[in-house]
Amino acid sequence: MTAGKNGMTYAEAGVDIDAGNALVDRIKPAAKRTNRSGVMSGLGGFGALFDLKAAGYDDPILVGATDGVGTKLRIAIDTGNVDEVGIDLVAMCVNDLVCQGAEPLFFLDYFATGKLETETAARIIEGIATGCEKSGCALIGGETAEMPGMYPEGDFDLAGFSVGAMERGNALPAGVEEGDVLLGLASDGVHSNGYSLVRRLVEVSGLDWDSQSPFGEGTVGQDLLTPTRLYVKSVLSAVRAGGVHALAHITGGGLTENLPRVLPDNLGASIDLSSWELPAVFRWMAETGGIVEAEMLKTFNCGIGMIVVCAADQADELAALLSEQGETVSRLGVVTGTPGVEYTGALL
Repeated sequence: MTAGKNGMTYAEAGVDIDAGNALVDRIKPAAKRTNRSGVMSGLGGFGALFDLKAAGYDDPILVGATDGVGTKLRIAIDTGNVDEVGIDLVAMCVNDLVCQGAEPLFFLDYFATGKLETETAARIIEGIATGCEKSGCALIGGETAEMPGMYPEGDFDLAGFSVGAMERGNALPAGVEEGDVLLGLASDGVHSNGYSLVRRLVEVSGLDWDSQSPFGEGTVGQDLLTPTRLYVKSVLSAVRAGGVHALAHITGGGLTENLPRVLPDNLGASIDLSSWELPAVFRWMAETGGIVEAEMLKTFNCGIGMIVVCAADQADELAALLSEQGETVSRLGVVTGTPGVEYTGALL
């Protein structure tokens, strides 16, 4: 092959194909850790194959979910602490899948940056692999996009895509009725929503990312980067035990917006705000910004990352099972015959 007259290369334009290939080789062991029944191919192909029959399904329904990490990435980028944002990425997808009654099967990631820094990218994808491993989900593919001129130096973005499955007839929500009990599963902090407001609150407080946290044991940046909790294995255990009628992942929109998504139009919920302890980070945010209770409940998870809607006569048994699985469980209230979410007690 002859060289062009000007001798220009793709690398000179800012895209290093060799670095991309090196990254694929670097992350193959991490992806291999996530292997599970059904995986048919490794990284590097034009597509990834998955065998549902080998995964144990007879008449499966597929469920798909996609999400990102939002402006929480800004804190990770500014502090250089990128090792666990991949867990957030996985959690935001797989926690949604289980709300439909599905077992997460596989995950694909999209990582975009202006200039590929192999070490940084590898740390991020290692975090993604950790999230997949903890939720029984295989990392079977992804895309690394190096796009000069699209992102400022050091910046990147993440998106995740996950597919799950369930046997036909097992979809959730199903059978929700008045009198069902609401079990709240504790969050691990703010998770991955509301960070545009979180970052603004840190700014007006006068704190820096490396300041001692007023609501935790580490720095402000470290505490706010606590990854989203993965509820997959514990919640699927509860679903398989029977009595679970619905699951609500408490993300953007908080308890106020997310719980009604899994209730029939003619039903609502009554929640006692004194039934769990508001974590210190939310109390700090409310005090720092003068944020009223209704706004907190519509913006943040406020310490409850997942709600299990279950039959009243099985609530105690399911609460015990979830506790054995490592969850902190609070009995929040009940399903009512009045649409919407009614709050009693006080959050703040």
